[in-house]
Formats: sequence, C-alpha cells, structure tokens
Amino acid sequence: MPNYKYKAKNQMGKTVEGTLQAENEADLVAQLRQRRMELVNASPAFGLGKFLSSFGGGGVTTKDVVIFSRQFSTMVSAGLPILQGLNIIAEQSDNKAFRKIIEKVRDDISNGLPLSDAMGKHPKVFSQLYVSMIRAGEQGGILDAIFQRLSEYLESSEALQRKIKSALMYPTVVFSAAILIIIFLMIKVVPTFEDVFKSFGGQLPGPTLLLMQISRFCASWRMIVLVAFFIGLVIAINIYKKTRAGAYQVDNLLLHIPVFGTLIRKGAVARFARTLSTLVKSGVPIMDAMETVGKTAGNHVIEKAVQEARESLKEGKTLSEPLRKSSVFPMMVTQMVSVGEETGALDAMLAKIADFYEEEVDTAVDGLTSIIEPILIVGLGLVVGFMVIAMFLPMFNMGNLVS
Repeated sequence: MPNYKYKAKNQMGKTVEGTLQAENEADLVAQLRQRRMELVNASPAFGLGKFLSSFGGGGVTTKDVVIFSRQFSTMVSAGLPILQGLNIIAEQSDNKAFRKIIEKVRDDISNGLPLSDAMGKHPKVFSQLYVSMIRAGEQGGILDAIFQRLSEYLESSEALQRKIKSALMYPTVVFSAAILIIIFLMIKVVPTFEDVFKSFGGQLPGPTLLLMQISRFCASWRMIVLVAFFIGLVIAINIYKKTRAGAYQVDNLLLHIPVFGTLIRKGAVARFARTLSTLVKSGVPIMDAMETVGKTAGNHVIEKAVQEARESLKEGKTLSEPLRKSSVFPMMVTQMVSVGEETGALDAMLAKIADFYEEEVDTAVDGLTSIIEPILIVGLGLVVGFMVIAMFLPMFNMGNLVS
C-alpha cells in the first residue's frame, strides 16, 4: 500500500500536513474524512521518511522528547485539552520528523485511542517505560505530574549515559590516534632513516635494530593480516552479541573489566533504581514496573536479575532476596530495598539509591579522567622517547666515524 503526502484542513480551518498509507486518493479522502479533515492536495511519498525513520526514530533525540514532555506537562496542568496541546506543540516543533509523529498521535487520539496507546505505536520515540507511565497517569488523572517526572527522568538518564560514554570515549580516542600516528611514523619516517644509516655502514645499536624490525613489520603484509584479524574479531563479536547467550556473556564480561567494569555496574544500578523508582512513584503496578525495568536495563545481566526478582514477586516473596542472590547488585542496594519494602517507602529508597550511585558515577568519571590523562601521557612519552633514542644512537656513531 503506497504512502501519500497530504495537505488537509481540520475542523478549526487550519492546514495540516502529514503522510498516510492508502490504496488510492479516494481511500485517502475517506480516511481523512474519518478524522474530520478535508483534503486540499496529495502526492505520492517516496519512502525517504521511512528510510530515515529506521535510524533512531527518524532523527528524534532525547532532548526533543524532554522538551515535548515539559511543554505538554505545562499545558495539561493549565487545563488545555490534549488535542489542542498536541496541535500547539506540533506547530512549534523544529524537528520535522518529531512533528509528524506528534501529528500521528493527535490523529489517533481524534479517532478514539487513549494517549498511551497512540504513543505506543511509535516505540522508537516513546519507550515502553514512557508509555507505561503515561498509561498510569491516565488512570490516576495525573498526566501533568507524570510528564514532569518523565522529563526529569529522561534528563538524568541521558546525563548519566553521557558521563559514562565520555569516560570511555576519551581514552579510546586518544589511544587510537596515538596508534595511528605511531604506525604512520613506522611506515613512512623510520624507513627513510634506515636507508641513511645503512649508507654509513657499521653495526647499528640494539634499540635501533629493534625499531627497524618493528618498522618492517608495520610495512609488510603481516600487518595487513593482523589488522584484518582484529576487524574480523570485532565483527564476529558483534554478530555473537546479537544472540541472547552472546549478549549475556559480553555484558557479563564488561561488568568484570578492571576499573571500567565498576563504572558500568554503578551506572546500571543507578539506571535500575531511577527507572523503578519513577515507575512505582507514578502508580505503575510493581509487576508491570519490573517488566519494564528489565527491558530497559541496557544490560542483559541486570535484565536477567530483574526477571528473576519479578518471578520471585509472583510467588509472594520479597524483591530484595533475589536481588541479593544475583550478586549483581551491591549489598547496600539490597539492604535499602529491603528497608523500603518493610516501611512501604520503596520508591523513596530507590530514589536515594539512584542519587547515591549517580554521584558515585560522577566521582568515578572524574577520578578516571584524572588518572587516565597522566597514564596516557607517560605511555606516549615512553614510546616517543624510545623512538627518539633509537633514531639518535646511530647519529652518535656517525659522529665518531666522521671524526
């Protein structure tokens, strides 16, 4: 069924643009009339939007969703009807892809769908957690508060992920750049000096001979084979990671990497606590909340532990016991969850856990940055120093030969 781009007028007389699937223009007119709109003009859509939508929800960022949540919270709390609020936000949105999604949500609501179900049709933009909280807000009549909590949660979650990525990205970029520069020197610069040294004759010093051997290796076919091997290894790991067993093993390995594993674990615990706290505080049933938390954990080891905890809750047991047995969550977390269950303040305890571990991530990131920088500088200094010494030793011998 082809897509049609259309312009139509709604009941308020405003021109609305969008895309619909229809067998022909007559079918398009019929669909628009069901939505109480009159067609102005239409043309076939050539799938570019569909191609773009396969990448990150059509260019919709977390920042777009946060701004939408805050604006919608303000409008709902001011007593503005949902449809009118969506119209206003759609008109003000600078992101064309997001504007189309908001318009589709608005059209679905016009056809009688609840807001949560209309948003649920766009999982790349509105996550399962987002939809679950909106559904709870509809049932409790607190949509404005839910949207405010969602915007706060998304901002804190995005900030946490950004901190972890920045801590991992900095050493990776610097190390990769250093390796490329060293390889360039080995392939292009060192061989030039090797020819000069040979023209003078005599025995070259040991460090210089070692440098020459490394240079020949980098310029040979063996280097190409080594690079191809590592590229193939990365591809194989990515393919293996797409399987459930592979994803679990890779995530488990990441949690046990020295230094960085601790950072990843703290970030995952903070995300778990913040997500579950937000859902429970918003009135989402604990079983539904645990299912959502498991699917949005971002780590298969954490997801498995949450699923086991959910099964334990089904059997009438506590939440803290299976979390303790999983050995994924620190003792402090399970103890605070236990206290929260006993006192009936689970959401407050989880919020405190999230605050604590987010601060821990901040401290760990700052500590890693302060440690990694001098280690990289010293490491690069040793490599460059070895290369300089290896290049200058034969020059001293040349001076002796000339004298």
